Amino acid sequence: MNNGDIAWMLVSTALVLLMTPALGFFYGGMVRSKNALNTMMMSFVALGPVAVAWALLGYSLAFAPGSPAVGSFAFAGLRGVGMEAQGAIPHLLFMAFQGTFAIITAALISGAIVERMRFGAYLMFIVLWVLGVYAPVAHWVWGGGFLATAGALDFAGGAVVHVNAAAAALAAALVVGPRKDYGRHAMLPHNVPFTLLGAGLLWFGWFGFNAGSALAATPAAALAFVNTLLAPAATLAAWTLIDLARGGRVTAVGGATAIVVGLVVVTPAAGYIGPASALALGALGAVPSYFALILRARTKLDDSLDVVAAHGVGGATGAILTGVFADAAWSGGPSGLLGGHPGQVLIQAYSVLAVLAYSAAGTFVILKVMSLFMALRISKRVEGVGLDVIEHGEEAYTGGDGAILVLPGDAAFARSRMDVVAVQEGGRL
Repeated sequence: MNNGDIAWMLVSTALVLLMTPALGFFYGGMVRSKNALNTMMMSFVALGPVAVAWALLGYSLAFAPGSPAVGSFAFAGLRGVGMEAQGAIPHLLFMAFQGTFAIITAALISGAIVERMRFGAYLMFIVLWVLGVYAPVAHWVWGGGFLATAGALDFAGGAVVHVNAAAAALAAALVVGPRKDYGRHAMLPHNVPFTLLGAGLLWFGWFGFNAGSALAATPAAALAFVNTLLAPAATLAAWTLIDLARGGRVTAVGGATAIVVGLVVVTPAAGYIGPASALALGALGAVPSYFALILRARTKLDDSLDVVAAHGVGGATGAILTGVFADAAWSGGPSGLLGGHPGQVLIQAYSVLAVLAYSAAGTFVILKVMSLFMALRISKRVEGVGLDVIEHGEEAYTGGDGAILVLPGDAAFARSRMDVVAVQEGGRL
């Protein structure tokens, strides 16, 4: 083991962990104010139960020796995971770094079902999903599973993280159903500066996400770091030009989304391509996601914050283009189509389809089974009030007269508020 490598991976792990609160700000700014806290909490809360589930069982299912489809229970409860070397770093640090990936992947799904899913049901879902879907997929690609054997290239999670989360988001949006006013009333972002802040912090954390995936302070990490700078820059430039050509103005939410799309697109390719290819990949990746966003808005699918367009389409685009641009001269590994190996494109497409199918089906089954025992979404009436007060007993913004709506059965909660002097069920305080 090398102290420099350990230091870099400690920093990278912290950077990736920061991405989950950053996602909370990115998502939280794009919903209505009455659901801002709930939306942010759906990201923040993943830091708890998902991390615990990962340590107890998820890491073992993903990285312990097992079958081509899934690991084993050899590392359950972190048994046998200590200070022994895992490459150039301690095994325990490798586990923690991979755990931050599981956390952010689970949190990404929430963008498709915000403003209507019960918080308790969401907590149970993300734990079951990480164990039943994320861990096996991580094993397929990074744990020696069948996609690794097939030669799939996924440097930091184009398929494992982004296609996986987007397929789950699609299935979840379909099972939970649309918001009650979807398609009838405008649901505008309540705090665009939050979204810009979240996008900026996501870009910052993504340097650990991609460059840290080299698992050492090596030239491969430097290459991934530079590509993580260049690809989103090219996506933002291309997105801006498309916006100007279509409408003559550039939106802030569009710019923030472009940055995330560029980061998603370069994730699977970060350590396999040269800087010039990163610029090309980022620019090309803007186009399908941009128009996927427009297309989704014309459908009945209520993917609230466009997880499918940004992460699904972006992740699939990046994964397949990795098969085009992969360059042995830069990575020392496999080359893609432009390097004389067109078969790599087919391998990449195969990996995307395998992850998409399994994640969508697995998510559908988990949610349908859960629905037999609990309600997945809040009532229409509570949805109209907003999830912040009902699900958390708090409000993001307490200005104005401080009045809140009290539903029948909520009197006990209302009396707990210091500013309440009388309760009228079904009325205002």
